[in-house]
Amino acid sequence: MKNLCVCFSGHRVIPQSVAPVIASRLYDTLKELVGEGFDEFAAGGALGFDTLAAKVVLALKKEFPNIKLKLILPCLEQTKGWKSSDVSIYEAILKSADEVIYTAQVYSVGCMHQRNRRLVAESSVCVCYLTNERGGTAYTVNYARENGLRIINLA
Repeated sequence: MKNLCVCFSGHRVIPQSVAPVIASRLYDTLKELVGEGFDEFAAGGALGFDTLAAKVVLALKKEFPNIKLKLILPCLEQTKGWKSSDVSIYEAILKSADEVIYTAQVYSVGCMHQRNRRLVAESSVCVCYLTNERGGTAYTVNYARENGLRIINLA
């Protein structure tokens, strides 16, 4: 096992009809992983599932103060073009994180893939919300699988 780190990958949009179910599954899954000894959780800071995962880790820290939230972010300007309400949530998560790593200073074509590969490289489990076999989430989950990570799909 690489280390006791769990990474997250998921779609930017979670339908409102399933969001509470996914949040509940995520909470239960992370609690089980903490019970298995996992103490570090790495999120990529994107909208949707990444944000949900970071919020759940921060909620779990109240119960398990030893766990850590690590943010591995693609660039300093990730929130460019986001709604102000989403930026506020992002900044609150950023302030609460135990560690923040930027894989690039400025946005470039490959910075999202670079972030995703770094998330996988530091982890031994990938908890995901994958409903579509195309796009960044599918790429990251397949990359994680190819690199021997245990995959837990909450979809």
